[in-house]
Amino acid sequence: MLTRIEIGQKTETTESRGRRLKNTVFEDLQIRVEGIQTIAVYTLELDLKPGEAEHIANELLADPVCENWVIEKNLAQAFDWLIEVGFRPGVTDNVARSTLEGIQDLLQRDLGEAAAVYTAWQYVLTGALSEAEVYTIADKLLANSLIEKFKVLSKAQWVMLGGLQAESNRVASSHLPTSRGIVLPNDTESLQKLSQDMMLALTLEEMQAIKAYFSRPEIKEERKKIGMPEEAMDVELEVIAQTWSEHCKHKIFAADIDYEDELGQHVNIRSLFKTYIWKATEDLKPRSPWLRSVFTDNAGVIAFTEDFDVCIKVETHNSPSALDPYGGAMTGIVGVNRDVLGTGMGCRPIFNTDIFCFAPPDYNKSIPERLLHPKRVFKGVHRGVRDGGNESGIPTVNGSIVFDERFLGKPLVFCGTGGIIPSRLKGKASWQKEIHSGDRIVMVGGRIGKDGIHGATFSSLALTEASPTSAVQIGDPITQKKLSDFLLEARDAGLYRFLTDNGAGGLSSSLGEMAREVGGCRIHLDKAPLKYPGLDPWEILVSEAQERMSFAVPPAKLSEFITLAKSRGVEASDLGHFTKEPWFEAYYDEACVCKIHMEFLHDGNPKLKLKAKWNPPTLSAEAKSDRDTELARVLTSRSLHEDAMQLLGRYNICSKESWVRQYDHEVQAASVMKPFVGKAADGPGDAAVLRPVYDSKQGLVVSHGLAPRYSDIDTYHMTACAIDEALRNAVAVGANPDRLSALDNFCWPDPVQSDVTPDGEFKLAQLVRSNQALYDYCIAFGLPLISGKDSMKNDYGRGENKISIPPTLLISLLGTIDDVEKCISSDFKSAGDIVYLLGETQNELGASEYMNMLGIPDHKGGEVPKVDSHRALQRYRLVYQAIQQGLIRSAHDCSDGGLFVALAECCIGARLGADIQVPEPLSLEKLSDAALLFSESQSRLILSVSPEKSAEFEHLFDTQGSETQKTVFRLGQITENPRLNISRKTSLSETDDKPRLLFSETIETLRLAWQKTLND
Repeated sequence: MLTRIEIGQKTETTESRGRRLKNTVFEDLQIRVEGIQTIAVYTLELDLKPGEAEHIANELLADPVCENWVIEKNLAQAFDWLIEVGFRPGVTDNVARSTLEGIQDLLQRDLGEAAAVYTAWQYVLTGALSEAEVYTIADKLLANSLIEKFKVLSKAQWVMLGGLQAESNRVASSHLPTSRGIVLPNDTESLQKLSQDMMLALTLEEMQAIKAYFSRPEIKEERKKIGMPEEAMDVELEVIAQTWSEHCKHKIFAADIDYEDELGQHVNIRSLFKTYIWKATEDLKPRSPWLRSVFTDNAGVIAFTEDFDVCIKVETHNSPSALDPYGGAMTGIVGVNRDVLGTGMGCRPIFNTDIFCFAPPDYNKSIPERLLHPKRVFKGVHRGVRDGGNESGIPTVNGSIVFDERFLGKPLVFCGTGGIIPSRLKGKASWQKEIHSGDRIVMVGGRIGKDGIHGATFSSLALTEASPTSAVQIGDPITQKKLSDFLLEARDAGLYRFLTDNGAGGLSSSLGEMAREVGGCRIHLDKAPLKYPGLDPWEILVSEAQERMSFAVPPAKLSEFITLAKSRGVEASDLGHFTKEPWFEAYYDEACVCKIHMEFLHDGNPKLKLKAKWNPPTLSAEAKSDRDTELARVLTSRSLHEDAMQLLGRYNICSKESWVRQYDHEVQAASVMKPFVGKAADGPGDAAVLRPVYDSKQGLVVSHGLAPRYSDIDTYHMTACAIDEALRNAVAVGANPDRLSALDNFCWPDPVQSDVTPDGEFKLAQLVRSNQALYDYCIAFGLPLISGKDSMKNDYGRGENKISIPPTLLISLLGTIDDVEKCISSDFKSAGDIVYLLGETQNELGASEYMNMLGIPDHKGGEVPKVDSHRALQRYRLVYQAIQQGLIRSAHDCSDGGLFVALAECCIGARLGADIQVPEPLSLEKLSDAALLFSESQSRLILSVSPEKSAEFEHLFDTQGSETQKTVFRLGQITENPRLNISRKTSLSETDDKPRLLFSETIETLRLAWQKTLND
């Protein structure tokens, strides 16, 4: 029985949702709408008794204070157009699922397996609108046709239909689940076509390896014993494809690479991961006693206190977020939450981080087919991560947003989570886990559907207009929160031996990984709980429908495990058992539909052999001189004041407060240093600090760094700058620079040479150089890498229309602070305090935000910033020592926009002014005024010190600083007068020592310029 219930705002109350939407329609589409009314629609496919629908509407769905409801009637009355948007059949509908649970609780009876609820939103428009304009509003703003359907009706059409009636949104399927054998053709063209048609994302060599495997006599004999055909089953090809996907196997990082540098010298690299990332950690292990588990589990684990360990993982969800920003990003955050839950014996998530890279929201060029406007991507991704984190009860404590037009091709969505776990559980180290033969395979959490099929293979390809709709999933944080709570309770009761998340590749991935611990596994796919009938066995096995985890449960504990899950409202299903035999086996209705040898599944893929050639964009001495002359001419013709004010409002520099405030920073009550600091809590923080153990002052510090623009000149220095930024952010709040651990997240355009990527050798060389810098600087700074991820193929389209992201590396740091009460923030504290600059300013404007603002690209804007790791670490250790001694009152890093932006931000946070005199550089090269203010030289911090402690502070740095060059410079003094004055002792044209004013402005004017751009 179908029942339609509509919920709308009472006329005497403000319809804030409709009013906001009306403004958005004009801002985004330039279409004027007189008014918009929004109506929530619930369709109940339930066997209801008389009066129950009214009871549900009144007690559960509507707020009687401000909302009206009707049943089998329509609230829409006077209007011109009506749009109704709902999910397509089979797409996860979290509100509907929660509503069904609420109805069941309200009615206090089991509604049966067939019970269903469907939700939709109705938009009632008034105004002189054309049909084309209404369809534009529906398609470009209100609905994502990938996952949603919509109706558009004029008032006349609505009257003719007699209003809108209840309709079922049930997945219609008369399909009987089947598994089929697939003949692997002999000719190469047909093999490649088979991979493309099935979206396996496998190379010709990989398809040939699979064909050879199924042709082996011993494999044929093994299959014959159990009645399987000689040819491969569709289930088997799908499992192999998921396991061998770039997303899961990291084939480029494992490849043999012939690297040729700019001198023509060749280096044979056998695995970027082993040569640079893993080796950095191995080389640092002797001086990193805090390491517990690195590169072997879902997240890296380090020691925290005597009684607790902590872990961290950062994932990417770029491709799904490009197609469905909300759903794709939500699965990113809840997915990385599950990584932490599945680490060791199960860590409790205690914080989230998010770093986004988008094209500018005011992008006004044509948008390629299948891509969404950057503003829509920005809003959707932000909302998805916000909802996923907030509804899971996990605070979001650190992050950033970076803008570049090239991220139109694919947005980058980095989501991170940290967790905590007792160091020992049941007398054993908590980061260790095991599986015994005979342990039951139990899947816990959300049901399986078609959403998320081919997610791993889809994420291993460039995005095109033909990318599959089924690859997108929608996360369900409420179900995940119940799963999380159950998991920790079962952990403490000792009800399981091993767990991991169902991420990319679904059950095929999680069980394939788990089975390696013991030998093999035997799964019964017909026992898996489904969202709806009709899924083929291969779909059940590889679907990435969210909020699921796999457990190895001792047989003796199975009943207690499932009973506890049921009592906590979490579904648990016994799907089979683990075996000693090295086979991955799957059955459906007692028939074996998959049997693959574990060695072939995990180690049978051919190793890639690639070439990389580095041709740096170098300039001759004459060309460099001409460039510098032209730059000087351009810079001297500009207004320094106007440039500085414009720079403050740039997307990559301006305040992100209005967006960041929508995250919950306070849940769990552990955050010490929050994203915003200062007098009005709106100044930028440098890093997050948490106190997760309440009876201890020990804190965790979380920071990050990334600088994709510098890749336009050299990815080696881009990587060094990202590492240095993350490190100086951590040091700025009080972290010990000798007790930090790092994560690397590579997001790269396709670096494999081919017809569609003719510059693949150069892009691969960029990747090699980035890895070389990662090793060099992690060793120099003493930063062991404990976890990471790479995301390749971040491109859209082909040929002239191809859009590739700039090579991007995110570095995240996790460290400890012995006493959180000694933490400091970025805002100046008191008038009279002395302001210092730690580190020297160089003529390094290349690829800077200032050059980008002027429209001067990459190396034409000057030299890229370079990091002197020895001098930087020396400075950071002294800063840490000074903070421990109570000598420093505030610290803030110099980053995008250089010295000027850092000073402005310190003043804005404090609402205090400063009289600053910028020191001349120590190098022989004289700097222009613009370079002095806007150069993005690395390893620099703005520090403030009380006058009473300035002598002790200077003595510390003078006696223990660099032997060859001064380390710290006195800049001036903080003032009560809320104005930032910046002067220079000398200029290029003057010989006297009289200071020359470069910039002067009130702090309120600076604040408005900094906060206006994205707050509007």
